[in-house]
Amino acid sequence: MSAHCMLTGREPRFGKTISHSHRRSSRRFDPNIQRKRYWLESEGRHVRLTLSAKGIKTVDTIGVEAAVARIRARGVKV
Repeated sequence: MSAHCMLTGREPRFGKTISHSHRRSSRRFDPNIQRKRYWLESEGRHVRLTLSAKGIKTVDTIGVEAAVARIRARGVKV
């Protein structure tokens, strides 16, 4: 699973880990990605979305239909 949110577009960021002696090494900050299954009433089927935690909260607020419309507007196939 790629660490990429279908709704918000969140993806990994990169930075450095700094040890106690201040030696630096590269690291990756991944978003909290979950796979959720929602019932899409207009199409009469379930859709499986890869969402960040913030994306899940957004779906709870605006509804599944509006969220899928936003995802499709970004050009992502659902």
